[in-house]
Amino acid sequence: MPDRPRRIVLAITGATGAVYGVRLLQHLQHHAGVETHLIVSDAALLTLHQETGLQRRDVEALAHVVHKQRDVGAAIASGSFQSAGMIVAPCSMKTLASVAHGLSDNLIARAADVVLKERRRLVLMVRETPFNLAHLRNMTAVTEMGGIIFPPLPSFYHNPKSIEEMVDHTVARVLDLFDIQHALAPRWGGMKEGSIAPATDDDTGDA
Repeated sequence: MPDRPRRIVLAITGATGAVYGVRLLQHLQHHAGVETHLIVSDAALLTLHQETGLQRRDVEALAHVVHKQRDVGAAIASGSFQSAGMIVAPCSMKTLASVAHGLSDNLIARAADVVLKERRRLVLMVRETPFNLAHLRNMTAVTEMGGIIFPPLPSFYHNPKSIEEMVDHTVARVLDLFDIQHALAPRWGGMKEGSIAPATDDDTGDA
């Protein structure tokens, strides 16, 4: 039988940062050997339009397969559905709480629950600031269950020239977690020569 493509379940929720989910879809759309299964929450539709100007049809067109948030009978709601894992980009605190407490109250939470119980990779790109204690405890709970909490925090060591470069660098790190090849961002090659100040007698070694 021919090799089946690697399936990635991707959910976009209503937290700010919809561009992360869109950029992941754009990269994976034409990636050989990858099949994306998309779920877009009702709240995400508002955020997508506000932040990117995209409509539901624009985003769904980027995925290979689309599932409705309320369709808890979808294929991805079963452990028998084979996948490489799931990414929630971005992940709202409501979705985080649903996953942390195993509520499975919609297809996003149920699909995440399935990924956890089948010991597959779950990446939650949580977006909120500052965090309250409930948020922190929910993130701890998901981590203890085997999930990966991945706040999309920008890095600056590669000297990004645009928001797009900052987004792509974060997306690249997520793709690395699934061993998906890309050329979205440069790899760290170490400090440039001469960028570290010489030590003095006053240096204690403390950062």
